[in-house]
Amino acid sequence: MHANRVFLIVLDSVGIGALPDAAAFGDAGSNTLKSCSESAAFSLPNLGKLGLFNIDGVTCGEPSDAPQAAFARLSERSNGKDTTVGHWEMAGVVSEQPLRIFPNGFPEDFLGKFSDAVGYGVLCNRPYSGTKVLEDYGEEHLKTGKLIVYTSADSVFQIAAHEDLVPVPELYKICETAREMLTGELAVGRVIARPFVGEPGNFTRTASRHDYSLSAPGETVLDRLEAKGKTVYSVGKIVDIFNGRGITKAVRTKSNTEGVDAALSAMQEDFSGLCFINLVDFDMLYGHRNDTDGYAAALTAFDERIPQLLSMLRDDDVLMITADHGCDPGTPSTDHSREYIPFLAYGKGIAPKNMGTLHGFDRIGKAVEKLLFGTMEDEFTL
Repeated sequence: MHANRVFLIVLDSVGIGALPDAAAFGDAGSNTLKSCSESAAFSLPNLGKLGLFNIDGVTCGEPSDAPQAAFARLSERSNGKDTTVGHWEMAGVVSEQPLRIFPNGFPEDFLGKFSDAVGYGVLCNRPYSGTKVLEDYGEEHLKTGKLIVYTSADSVFQIAAHEDLVPVPELYKICETAREMLTGELAVGRVIARPFVGEPGNFTRTASRHDYSLSAPGETVLDRLEAKGKTVYSVGKIVDIFNGRGITKAVRTKSNTEGVDAALSAMQEDFSGLCFINLVDFDMLYGHRNDTDGYAAALTAFDERIPQLLSMLRDDDVLMITADHGCDPGTPSTDHSREYIPFLAYGKGIAPKNMGTLHGFDRIGKAVEKLLFGTMEDEFTL
């Protein structure tokens, strides 16, 4: 079986139930999709037709009598539950050691060196909700000119700054400096620029967020595709997650709507290879804010665009839809959750079937590679 183009869409954080080891991560009972299904805003008829509700363990929604896609439930091999590790595993790099987290904040000696390097002082230095940290430190940031530095349950070094005080290009340079400094024992998965606007009591994060990731510690499917002359087309933050490596063309987006629009535009182009798309609103705007109705509405809005995506597929195209972890808006936690992810594959040559529960997100990258180089057997498998 051969495909000329694969469109791989990651619905960021749309997990479908706690993994067996979820309790060790503080995530027992998490189920992002099920929590969203309890909202009146939840309506996914098109994903349902593909087979989303036929996947093992999915107890919400109505299973289809005749699913249109091949589908599976995948568990994670890596020791983590974040965007970086999840995407790396999809691309073939399994992280046996978790990326380092900083539950007590970053070492003071490092922060001193960082402040000297960038010319700004630092506030907070604790794990914090991204919106709450603006409520608690935004006014002090404006008065003192110090950067708001915070982390989370993930391996991240986040820098929030008001756009009037620190212009976005300057904040990006500050984050680039932090990325260069956070190596070795301090090697966090991502440095994240978090610009915001507004007045005290009404601060709002903008869409100019930017992630600076570690490079994957091994060869990825993207590297191999690029080396063999295939196009690797990034939509959204994929280019950031892989630190630009293995990417031949990148389109940055500021919303799920822009992401789907960019995917549709890519479908009109002539290329041979992979178009890798991340839709981050689910996670960034709704999961981390425990906004179940907002999350459900965003899923519904994506579902409404499935017919457009399917109509643009060529005979030798394959559309894949998956996720990278969970972020259950129905639990007290505002952090990612260790969950199974859904997998759907649709294309003219793909026979609809239940592939069951399989271990390893890396199966996705292997399938992409086999499809694009024509080495997959006659029937689609993961």
